[in-house]
Amino acid sequence: MRLTGTAPFHQGGPRSRSTSIEVLRRAIELGVNHIDTATFYFSQTRSANELINSALSPYPKDLVIVTKVGPRRNASGAWEPPATPAELRGEVEENLRQLGLDCLDVVNLRVSRGQTSVAAHFSALAALQAEGLIRSLGVSGVTVAQLAEAQAIAPVVCVQNPFAFDRRQGRDVLDACRDQGIAFVPFFAIAGSGRDTGDGSTPSAAITDLAAARGATPAQIRLAWTLHQGPHVLAIPGTGSLTHLEENIAAATITLTPEELAALD
Repeated sequence: MRLTGTAPFHQGGPRSRSTSIEVLRRAIELGVNHIDTATFYFSQTRSANELINSALSPYPKDLVIVTKVGPRRNASGAWEPPATPAELRGEVEENLRQLGLDCLDVVNLRVSRGQTSVAAHFSALAALQAEGLIRSLGVSGVTVAQLAEAQAIAPVVCVQNPFAFDRRQGRDVLDACRDQGIAFVPFFAIAGSGRDTGDGSTPSAAITDLAAARGATPAQIRLAWTLHQGPHVLAIPGTGSLTHLEENIAAATITLTPEELAALD
């Protein structure tokens, strides 16, 4: 999402196309093999899927491109009602076209706010998986009960939920993923309570003190804390900056001691 503009969606001007492509290629050089995207990640003149296709195709064999379906925006950027189960085929096919793929590595069903059952939508994706359009399925924005409902239909390989140092609601989902061998992929790990405005909350003293002691940035400590929540936890910090990209990846090398984790908790 950050590749397309200076702020999410249509809230800021478009990023330099050459910089966004450079960020993607540098990420691969640094060993990144998991990229999160969606057709609704676009600004006035930039599309995340198109940027990924232009920068990285033909794709490295070990690269996993994860997209999500459900939310929809029209050409002017305004949000529309979420896709119905019958409309998910069009969403999947549009991802295939934009990314230049014959099969999507992983498709997450992004559950709409207020939605209770995921059965109809997830069953529709499972049917597309059976057709060979999708390799693996995931869910996003789910409760433990919704995860169990999806698992009863088809295997879930990942859960993408909001989770951060100062936004720890939903730990029960994180724990359920650990127990079931499912990847837990938190978003807003850096922005935290700032969410998709891109504004992180004021770092706590524990974060800033540890960052100073480690010669790291507060964002790096937040990412390191996230990754320490379990071996099944990934992170998808969005950025359109080469500097931030390299800082984010370096956060994976920070090993926090039990004492440091206790202080943060």
